[in-house]
Amino acid sequence: MARTIDFWYNEIISAKERQPALSGLDSTSKVSIFRLIAEVIAVVIWSLDQLHDLHRKEINSIIETKKPSRLQWYQDLALNFQYGQDLDQRTGKYDNSNLTVEQVAARKIVHQAAVTEISGMLRIKLATRIGNALGPLSQEQLNSFNFGYISRLKDAGVVVAGESLPPDPLRLELDIWYNPLVLRSDGKRIDGNSATPIKDAIVAYLRSLPFNGEYSNSKLTDSLQQVEGVVFPVIKNASARYGLLPFVSIDEKYIPDAGYLELTDSNLQIAYREYV
Repeated sequence: MARTIDFWYNEIISAKERQPALSGLDSTSKVSIFRLIAEVIAVVIWSLDQLHDLHRKEINSIIETKKPSRLQWYQDLALNFQYGQDLDQRTGKYDNSNLTVEQVAARKIVHQAAVTEISGMLRIKLATRIGNALGPLSQEQLNSFNFGYISRLKDAGVVVAGESLPPDPLRLELDIWYNPLVLRSDGKRIDGNSATPIKDAIVAYLRSLPFNGEYSNSKLTDSLQQVEGVVFPVIKNASARYGLLPFVSIDEKYIPDAGYLELTDSNLQIAYREYV
């Protein structure tokens, strides 16, 4: 761990004090030439110390993420998938030597991935970016990932299934006690800055969740509490579903099967109650 500039400065001054030949440098002024030189050297050593810390952190990160067979390794494989490009038969890697950074980025269509192990099988949840939101890969893209890419790079004998599903629908029923000096009875801001501040806050919260992360009623309430004009946000009912299954009530937390959630206007009911 990097030491402070003061630490190195004091080390330099202490070393100087141990040298009889430098006894003439006895000024106590902070702006004396030898003390200014000592401070400059201390900053240089401190900077080098910082670089050593960054290098150590980078090396540890590489060691942690590049170990074959770990779940993180499979997640990295998924994120490095390049659609429409063949792998080198010998190395199992992409040859990007003739591609620009922009071209490589355009081929990396998997923007979010999460790996879980279920009964000895690895399930890789995948999502791409469609506009400003996440969405599923096309069936053609998913087939390319499963049969042309991950099947060639996975460990022998390991069963791996890449899935890319539409978002789990979220259904919310809210009571919003509002300040009539800021919000209208329909939830719009009086100053006209937003027609849907409550939904905006919910969508922002959902997008802040890590992929395959945990939704929480309490944390959503905390986010709604930060909306200007909201006095009391009350979640009367929260539910979600995946696939064709019925909606299930969310007692407090929920991990979406697809890895991410979506809230549509039809699944959001808000009763606005004036706080006086």
